[in-house]
Amino acid sequence: MPAPHVHLTDPLSGLAAWLSYFRSAEIPVLAETAEALEALRVHEDDVDASMLSSVIQNDPLMTLKLLAHVGSKRRPDAATGTETITSALVMMGISPFFQHFGAQPTVEDRLQDQPLALEGLLDLLKRAERARLFALGFAVHRADLDAGAIQLAAFLHDFAEMLLWCHAPALALKMSEAQRVDPTLRSASIQRSVLNIELDDLRQALMQDWRLPELLVHISDGKHPDQPSVRNVLLAVRLARHTMLGWDNAALPDDIDDIASLLNVSPRIALAFVHKIDQSE
Repeated sequence: MPAPHVHLTDPLSGLAAWLSYFRSAEIPVLAETAEALEALRVHEDDVDASMLSSVIQNDPLMTLKLLAHVGSKRRPDAATGTETITSALVMMGISPFFQHFGAQPTVEDRLQDQPLALEGLLDLLKRAERARLFALGFAVHRADLDAGAIQLAAFLHDFAEMLLWCHAPALALKMSEAQRVDPTLRSASIQRSVLNIELDDLRQALMQDWRLPELLVHISDGKHPDQPSVRNVLLAVRLARHTMLGWDNAALPDDIDDIASLLNVSPRIALAFVHKIDQSE
């Protein structure tokens, strides 16, 4: 068994320090993703972008690695128009993908000595999948032409927290415990107290630094909630968070009212709609 990883145990000084750290930090992926990629590598000549995409699209961390790598290869003055995993793979090429992405490090390995942190990360990954499904459902209902980018933005919305679980599990657990002890505390307040930053700010800074697609960066920015595509993402993420443990969260009525407004339907219809999406998982 590999030696346990050395993790960050103390917060860094501010956004610039966190950005510098994660700019070069290794991003592990799910073990099932790593195994599936190795199975495809054996038959590389028969693999196409669609086959690779079907593996990568279920793992927000591997998705992030791919988009960040493709972004790093663009010229500074090039338009960042790639908003799908498949188009990123087509742009990169299958052989270059396998050449660049060797056997992948896994979150299960990285957190082998941190079972509570691994559980926290896996819960967050499940929540990301729920957020993606809700976001896609809302976008399709609204006939939004950017539905693909919207669901991707919801899927990646909490990637900064995912990276924190991987690299600073003690700090992530401290935040989780603070929220458990006092559910009324705002996440942003806890993050500032424990990390000296807000994770939303780190997410946006990393997305820009890694030159992720401009549309993806834009609709991920919660500071513009007046725009329907941004609100679509925010509400999907909020609903996923509030319904992870069931449909009796006290915040749910407000969520449904806001979703009804986004979809231009009554709250009763909005509630039935989100239940239908949830049951389709």
